[in-house]
Amino acid sequence: MQTFTQKTFNIGELKGISSKNIEEHLKLYAGYVKNTNYILEKISELSKDETANAYILGELQRRFSFEFNGVRNHEYYFSALSDGSTPLTMNSSLALAIQKDFGSFELWLSRFKAITMTRGIGWAILYYDKKTNQLLNQWVDEHHLGQLGSLSPILCTDMWEHAFVYDYPTSEKKKYVEAFFENLNWTIIEENFLSAQ
Repeated sequence: MQTFTQKTFNIGELKGISSKNIEEHLKLYAGYVKNTNYILEKISELSKDETANAYILGELQRRFSFEFNGVRNHEYYFSALSDGSTPLTMNSSLALAIQKDFGSFELWLSRFKAITMTRGIGWAILYYDKKTNQLLNQWVDEHHLGQLGSLSPILCTDMWEHAFVYDYPTSEKKKYVEAFFENLNWTIIEENFLSAQ
């Protein structure tokens, strides 16, 4: 069985997001990778007697989506903060798609930031739907509840407190969102979009 490997990210000094917060956040990501591999290993072991282990297998399978999506969401998140910030070119494929689907980049950004303010823990995600050729914004509870099936994430914003707790109190998470957008590498986000097509 193939296991998942922890990725490395080239995240330099960020504006408004401390290296301490990134360091601790990366440790959490490493835990998701470890837990994903552990669960797959346990499922393989316990499947030798599926009848006796049916309940445990069911719960492990339920937990797998939480851990696995924790891996993938964080990989999109950290990639978007890697290699220094770059602006979105307004005549790029992604910018034109945003304009088509939301009216303008500013309208999309306003709506997306509003989603980040959803109460509770989770993710604000910009998806691309290949079947309908459109971008969609979505709030995802935790890592796995609300993921849009068969759609490709383009941008993932972590809105769990661990993403900003070393820099901002929970009452100031809007400042974290502003800092997140100041540090984005839109070249990588554009690559996500082109790969999804």
